[in-house]
Amino acid sequence: MTVTMKIAVIGAGSWGTALAAVLGQKHQSVCLWVRSPERAAHIEATRENTQYLPGCKLPQSVAVTGNVSLAAGGARLIVLATPSHAIRATAATIAPCVGTESIIISAAKGLELTTVKRMTEVIAEELPSMAGRLAVLSGPNHAEEVGLGQPTATVIAAPSRTVAEFAQDTFMLPYFRVYTNPDSIGVELAGALKNIIALGAGIADGLGFGDNAKSALMTRGLAEITRLGMAMGANPLTFAGLAGIGDLIATCTSVHSRNRRAGIMLAAGKTADQLQAETSMVVEGIRAAKAAYQLAAHYGVAMPITEQIHQVLYQNKSPKEAVLELMTRSRTHEVEEVALNHLHWN
Repeated sequence: MTVTMKIAVIGAGSWGTALAAVLGQKHQSVCLWVRSPERAAHIEATRENTQYLPGCKLPQSVAVTGNVSLAAGGARLIVLATPSHAIRATAATIAPCVGTESIIISAAKGLELTTVKRMTEVIAEELPSMAGRLAVLSGPNHAEEVGLGQPTATVIAAPSRTVAEFAQDTFMLPYFRVYTNPDSIGVELAGALKNIIALGAGIADGLGFGDNAKSALMTRGLAEITRLGMAMGANPLTFAGLAGIGDLIATCTSVHSRNRRAGIMLAAGKTADQLQAETSMVVEGIRAAKAAYQLAAHYGVAMPITEQIHQVLYQNKSPKEAVLELMTRSRTHEVEEVALNHLHWN
């Protein structure tokens, strides 16, 4: 069943394009904004974003434009799908177009490097009137699969249940199942921080390690993500769900994962600067590692995997040396807080 409501998707990378395709299956008026007017015209004519998501045909209900005011003006729902480092500027750009009833969804998985703030915090600073009408979409969602209509589940989080359920109803399709969660902090942190662990998973693959190493990395990575999340006010149960362990599994194991691919290249001797220069797509884990390193220090949270990835990226540390340091850390309990506070061995 189609629904008459204007929806704007701001950002035409692979994820923005996939989301526009999803929304176009259900809604009659979807507008995808592309930064380059020339590329916008090409996508509009061919109905395909061959640069970022080849093979995904956009429904006729999706209009494509290079004019951001035309895209966002009058939209009931605005999806921000630009890379995390562009979210602040994008929010400021669309500010004059946002209506009093509009809802904004952040689909970016990252942290702002200069402020180490979450995306909804950044958007709220640029659009103070939107503070109660912000949501975040995150989960184990590879654009390549979503764009082909393959079964996918995701999470929409918002402090307002009304906002979360409105967004849920807007996106829900037989192949795109949406769950709601009130924990925006946890969902955003999970989406940003799992990219760091995916870099580590790629390094492990690049060094020729097996399943034992990767499973250990993912499990302990989830533990440190959860520790930081709890320190920042998130619900620990969020990290056991789709936005947490679900997204971690997908990003650490998939051939579609650009962060995992970047880790493989790091293991081969590439530097962070070389990685950024050699790909047209943003590797969010590189920026997230720097932001998370700062947050861990600020909150006094132990994040040994993040610390080692940070040193590989920014201090020229050898990936092999980083692995050795992780493996030879002083002994500890598996679940530190539980072991210290609730277990009593004889």
